[in-house]
Amino acid sequence: MPAGLALLVAAGLEIGGCWLVHAVLRLGWHPAFLLPAVAILLGFGWALTLVDTGGSGRTFAIYGGVYVAASLVWLRAVEGVSLTPFDLAGAALVLAGAGVIHLGARAG
Repeated sequence: MPAGLALLVAAGLEIGGCWLVHAVLRLGWHPAFLLPAVAILLGFGWALTLVDTGGSGRTFAIYGGVYVAASLVWLRAVEGVSLTPFDLAGAALVLAGAGVIHLGARAG
């Protein structure tokens, strides 16, 4: 799986799994939803192992930028909250930083 796709899959799994925990603890959903949450979060960890950057810390740093942007997509698409110019600028900054780190990992 290409690194970019693995990072997007990881973000979707982490956000979805964590949201299920949130739904149980904050929205009163049945605790049985914690079981799929655990499975989904295990999938998140697995997806990150598909990205080879020469070190897990570098992978986590690159993933951080993808996670921020994906979280804002979730905020808009699932929660229906409008994004501000600050949200968009912040996402662009962290994605640019993640891109620089990724390029460096590929060059070195």
